[in-house]
Amino acid sequence: MKNKSIERLLTLFADKVRNSKYLSEWIIFGVDLLITLIATTIIYYFSLKMFNPYYNRTTFWEVFFLSAIWSIVFLLFFKTYKGIIRYSALHELWRIVGAMICRNMGIFLYLNTIQANHYKILLMNSLLDFFLGVFLLIAFRTCLVIFYRQLTLNSGKLREKILVYGVDSRSVSIGALLTSSVFDDYLLVGFITPDSSLHNSRISGFEVYRLDGIDKVMNNLHVSAVVFPTSHVRKEQNELVQICLKSKIKMLVAPSIEELGAGKVSRSKIKEIQIEDLLDREEIQINLKSISRWINGKTILISGGAGSIGSELVRQIARFKVKKLILFDAAESPLHEMQLDMQDKFPYLNIECIVGDVRSPYRVDYVFRNYRPDMVFHAAAYKHVPLMEQNPCEAVLVNVQGTQNMADFSVRYNVERFVMISTDKAVNPSNIMGTSKRIAEIYVQSLDKAIQEKKVDGITRFSTTRFGNVLGSNGSVIPRFRTQIKAGGPVTVTHPDIIRYFMTIPEACRLVLEAAFMGSGGEIFVFDMGEPVKIADLAKRMIELAGFEPDKDIPILYTGLRPGEKLYEELLDDGEHTIPTSHKKIMVAKVREYEYEEIKRQLHPLIDKAQAVDVPSTVQLMKEIVPEFVSNNSVFEAYDEKKEINSQA
Repeated sequence: MKNKSIERLLTLFADKVRNSKYLSEWIIFGVDLLITLIATTIIYYFSLKMFNPYYNRTTFWEVFFLSAIWSIVFLLFFKTYKGIIRYSALHELWRIVGAMICRNMGIFLYLNTIQANHYKILLMNSLLDFFLGVFLLIAFRTCLVIFYRQLTLNSGKLREKILVYGVDSRSVSIGALLTSSVFDDYLLVGFITPDSSLHNSRISGFEVYRLDGIDKVMNNLHVSAVVFPTSHVRKEQNELVQICLKSKIKMLVAPSIEELGAGKVSRSKIKEIQIEDLLDREEIQINLKSISRWINGKTILISGGAGSIGSELVRQIARFKVKKLILFDAAESPLHEMQLDMQDKFPYLNIECIVGDVRSPYRVDYVFRNYRPDMVFHAAAYKHVPLMEQNPCEAVLVNVQGTQNMADFSVRYNVERFVMISTDKAVNPSNIMGTSKRIAEIYVQSLDKAIQEKKVDGITRFSTTRFGNVLGSNGSVIPRFRTQIKAGGPVTVTHPDIIRYFMTIPEACRLVLEAAFMGSGGEIFVFDMGEPVKIADLAKRMIELAGFEPDKDIPILYTGLRPGEKLYEELLDDGEHTIPTSHKKIMVAKVREYEYEEIKRQLHPLIDKAQAVDVPSTVQLMKEIVPEFVSNNSVFEAYDEKKEINSQA
């Protein structure tokens, strides 16, 4: 009974220490000061015994007093007490070494002025004092780390054993956090690396395991999760992912290095890997300095600012020192949520949220007239292919007329840069949505050409960014698959061979920002989307990530191509080619050019017919403007047959 009570008290004590706040920095300072004085006492006491009478008691007390003074000065100057000892790393030891060097130099120089004849003895004492002091200070910190780790290991709390993938600085930083109370639901047991030369190495006392044979190691250690730093989750991961899926081991993504650096770490920041994290592509880098030169101090307008792309553009631009950020969107509730989110995350930001429709020239004029933006990112659009196939007139009014309004008022109010967000579905379009975006591309590019040729007065430089599907956007395939898997299936795929290009929303927006300030105007920028992804494989992978077996636990149902849908998308048509830019992920598409007055003349009847909801005339006019528009799996295929008959006649 007595033993159980003692054990309970020890467990309570361990939990209290483990969950306690960090030791006061002044306690650490006091202990450091005491250690330096102990080191001085030991060294100079033996010197007193060995070198008396050259080294007398009076000198000893002078040294002791000097040690106290210089220790206080340099421990404070180097802030040796500021670090959190339980998370200490080697790079913090320079503070200890620096403080002790300066302290002992001060003692030596003083004593050498009054006992110059004994400088060899004084120098030896100073060096011994330095080495002993450094040793004791490091030993104190090491003992605290070991003590805390043992309390953590034996706290009695059931925690998940995990391995960290990688051995670079990010992985080691994640490992250090996992040994702290920040993530006390996890117990670090080692690191994984594909580098066989590091086998049997240790990092911070933890074993480094090779990727080969890691499944056996996981079983022996009873590992329940593997943590991927964000920089590694897309590198050399396929084999490890397959092992984890087979063994039902969770895969987690740790916070980014930016979040770690900002101190934004919490239990919720370690999340299970999503399918977005497994895109087989390298991390996209952009030139932040170059972008900041264009954006800092500017007023920026983002249409569709509450949508998937627009809202991410807002978050990324908010990190720069903009003068004002204007969000323009017709969706009231999402815009309200976006406003609240930005107020929480960027309280210093000068932001204005305006409810309005790009179809209304009066509302668009109001925004430009009152806020005078320097730059416009035009992301407002209708994007869902099947829905626009059913509502072609609305696609024209938003995607074509809305773009025309935004572009025209940008010219009228001397906007410097206008960036239109387009889509790969605008290439050889087979549906209404893609065709409406292609017409918008043509209008924007022809207007830029007219300005450069002095046919239209203005200073605005227009550019278009064209990319494929973004993972996780509103209404996209990923959220739909997640919902279907959560409901127990089936997961619906339109065709077993359908493929798509995918990019994450942050990746796409980074490239939009990079491309926004390239070139002289009129360019259509095409992004390197990596390898296309088979949607059926995507569905299977998501089912596996959820812990189920495809076609056994969760069935996959093929429903057939939807109206206007193609088996594959293109980023260029047959008459286009690309030229490289300064960014390896961004190319310029060399497309056919149109005359501004001609396309402007064609848009008048198109918009009139769309406003009148004359569907047949609207679609026929779209096919005249974009001859490569050939409907696929759609009721509008009949108009292609008429077009062929007319051309033959």
